Amino acid sequence: MAAVDHGGSLGRARALFPQAPEPFVDLSTGINPHSYPLFDLPATALTRLPERERIDELSAIAAGAYGAPSPANIAGAPGTQILLPRVCMLARPGRALVLGPTYAEHARAARIAGHEVEEATDFEALRAADLAIVVNPNNPDGRMIARRDLLELASHMKAKGGFLVVDEAFMDVGPPEESVAGDAERGGLVVLRSFGKFFGLAGVRLGFALAEKATVARLAAGFGPWAVSGPALEYGIRALSDTSWQRDMRARLTGEAARLDSLFARHDVEVRSGTPLYRYMEFPEAGRLFRALGRAGILLRHFEDRPHALRAGLPGSEEEWRRLEAALAGWKGAQ
Repeated sequence: MAAVDHGGSLGRARALFPQAPEPFVDLSTGINPHSYPLFDLPATALTRLPERERIDELSAIAAGAYGAPSPANIAGAPGTQILLPRVCMLARPGRALVLGPTYAEHARAARIAGHEVEEATDFEALRAADLAIVVNPNNPDGRMIARRDLLELASHMKAKGGFLVVDEAFMDVGPPEESVAGDAERGGLVVLRSFGKFFGLAGVRLGFALAEKATVARLAAGFGPWAVSGPALEYGIRALSDTSWQRDMRARLTGEAARLDSLFARHDVEVRSGTPLYRYMEFPEAGRLFRALGRAGILLRHFEDRPHALRAGLPGSEEEWRRLEAALAGWKGAQ
């Protein structure tokens, strides 16, 4: 039941590469390095409990941003991480199948909820589950499952009294036509959306579950009246309303992802897939590249169970781009 290692740990990076120059260039997460602009919070965001009207405002704005059928189809929470086991508890303990390989926390959350958990590499195999879990776009490789296939599976799960959970943590930079957020009222379906990744504000801890109204009410009752903190409410309301920033940021991330692909290619590393927030590579020397860049203070995401795979996020500044390029220039000769 223990949490597995994930990207973004500078403490672990220092333990692995104690002689690396600092600050580290942390490319081990899929978090946007260009965060939504910080602003001064009203004092009441910290000194008072959140008002019901402000919570309702966030629900309405988030429903519009994600395409939910109505604000009653969305529940806010302090991050999707805390939502995972609670969503898994919506289905009676049984057989949970997670479409993998993917983010490890989904399997752990299903075990916490009492399910017997297996990883499935074939989408059609999910039909045999009592609880099916799909990350779309997938982390770490960006694999996409078509909306029509997800909806057919959700209907199948509903008919047998189960649930399909679709984690759309990176759908902010994915193809919007493949999102199933707008289908939340159909039943048999729970959609998770993450705020912190696209907006680059992971520390705010804000996420959402979208489902049919009765399921959302059940989740919300379990969280109590103040599930979302005052600061998270303020950032969620402002950032999710800012469609201009979102549009411009999607264009920027797409361009920077192409720049990263080109940089890796110039140094004989082929990017196979990913999303605009992270790029995915598979090749026999992945471990050597990870170590070479790590010793130069550049942290990628390496996978113990897939030693041939790497994931790279985007540099956040021109200085970070220069450091990455310099480290890549010498990686072939490193051990």
